[in-house]
Amino acid sequence: MVEVICDTSFLIHLATRRIKNIDNLDMEIGSISFVVPEVVKNELIRLQNNPEKKHEIETTLNFIKKLKSISIQGNFADKELIEYVKNNRSIIGTMDKALKKQIKQTGSSILSFSNDKIILES
Repeated sequence: MVEVICDTSFLIHLATRRIKNIDNLDMEIGSISFVVPEVVKNELIRLQNNPEKKHEIETTLNFIKKLKSISIQGNFADKELIEYVKNNRSIIGTMDKALKKQIKQTGSSILSFSNDKIILES
């Protein structure tokens, strides 16, 4: 099973939207499990104070309770994820265009969304 390290925007989308191909991911991409870095969990907790995002953040925090947590620490999630993939080839779940570009430069892969489907970008 391949672990997909999720960033904040990816988790919010995963937790709050209906994903059309979620049941077929094993056949389309392979056996994957979503994992949550501590730095992302902390970012979500900080975002909970934003009244405009409170509902979707609470939904996301509830959703990630059933996901594995990994010890990637720091203050800025994107920076920590890039540092991590430089040393450990990984798949990162993100929707952030700038982060995607930097991850691709390290030779790692990306899971993202297109038309409410999860897609693999290499």
